[in-house]
Amino acid sequence: MFTPDGELLANPMGTLEVLKSLGVDRVHVDMAWNSVAPDPTSRTRPSFDASDPAAYPASGWAPYDAVIHDIKALGMGIDLALWPPPPDWASGNGAPHPATQPEWRPSAPQFAQFVRAVGTRYSGSYVPPGSSSPLPRVNFWSIWNEPNIGIFLAPQAVPHTKIEISGMLYRQLVDAAWSGFAASGHGHDTILIGEIAPAGATFGDAPGLFAAMAPLRFLRALYCVDSSYRTLRGSAARVRGCPTTAAGTASFAADNPGLFHATGFADHPYPQGLPPNEPTPGEPDYTELADLPKLENALDTLQRVYGSSTKYPIWSTEFGYQTTPPDTESGTVSPTTAAYYLNWSEYLTWLDPRLKSYDQYLVTDPSAGNFASGLESATGVPKPGFYAYRMPIFLPAQTTRRGHPLEVWGCVRPAPDAAKQTGRRQKVAIQFQPASGGAFRTVATVPITDRNGYIDVLHTFTGSGTVRLRWAYPHGPEIFSRTVVISVR
Repeated sequence: MFTPDGELLANPMGTLEVLKSLGVDRVHVDMAWNSVAPDPTSRTRPSFDASDPAAYPASGWAPYDAVIHDIKALGMGIDLALWPPPPDWASGNGAPHPATQPEWRPSAPQFAQFVRAVGTRYSGSYVPPGSSSPLPRVNFWSIWNEPNIGIFLAPQAVPHTKIEISGMLYRQLVDAAWSGFAASGHGHDTILIGEIAPAGATFGDAPGLFAAMAPLRFLRALYCVDSSYRTLRGSAARVRGCPTTAAGTASFAADNPGLFHATGFADHPYPQGLPPNEPTPGEPDYTELADLPKLENALDTLQRVYGSSTKYPIWSTEFGYQTTPPDTESGTVSPTTAAYYLNWSEYLTWLDPRLKSYDQYLVTDPSAGNFASGLESATGVPKPGFYAYRMPIFLPAQTTRRGHPLEVWGCVRPAPDAAKQTGRRQKVAIQFQPASGGAFRTVATVPITDRNGYIDVLHTFTGSGTVRLRWAYPHGPEIFSRTVVISVR
């Protein structure tokens, strides 16, 4: 999966052609509610049928229609994420600065109508006014974005308290989206909930109104349990919008079907600049890549509390490493280290059967230099991560005794598409350069049988040196992975 964000709408076909050449399977497309809605900056709701896509301005739909059509035409899948912010007329009262805080208490009934309109438009049978053919069908969805962060959903806590409120707000949005998808013929589609950020403030009076809430704390409030995973009761339940009686708890799963019958749970497991196997110290409620076993256990426990045996698959829908230069924020690494960590991260993702996707956030760094997690610099120059993403390589051990093999794991991401184009199974070469010098030479040729292009083999190297992978596009250039230095003693 790949999440290109705003660059996709700014340069749709150019961005998609890069993703296609990289072998991307599915594109995460963010549709902001206020970018489609009529009169989005008005506090007064316009008079229109919000469940009818024809009642929305055609200009709001046009960029998404084009992107969805182009993704389908290039043979890639779509994860259409229905994002904040809402239009101002669908946000609630009480925001400290209403003109700039539309994410404040968004209206769940209005969101249900918006989801129904989107679902109807991308049902596969909807013909827009003035067109002669239907738009493509979308059958893969995500609900909201990082609801545990106040810039996307607020307030996070009841004002002047530490009582979590964003869980209730998100629960209402999931329920609304669930009904909107069902009403528009998408009830059996792939629908992801969560889309949570992996970290949050855990000190002082955090998260307050607009800061980030630690994700497992957010999940407990979402599912109406306390820190020991016992169902809430009395005022603690009431203020969080949870059942206050045993009868209410017994019907909680039936009353909130999206929390129990979604296809999977989406996480943004950024490692915050740490190695991918290293969690942030002292933060038991984070869901970074190294902490995913905790997320899996928490999700399973929350289901069991209500008598469900569901074990949600987890989808990574936003991921990457910010690099310095140019990024000056905390949690950054050098471009070379980022390339290494990206491959390591993907190997760990591949090892976990609960993880159903590996995501990369951004093709190109923002021009301002902040959140520089792209594969290219802001001027379009490929960073080391570009080549690492296109053809990963990772050796879990780089040192061995003579005569003993090393595990060589990798992926030729464009290979499955090349196999479809040519009708021929693709192969990748493992190449080795001795430490004493000389050219790289092929020491093994590995058939690519995995549908996603992965390989995992044992190879016995004759001595110390450098390892890489080599592959060639059909009728195109040969490409190489990054290099890995090994030691044979």
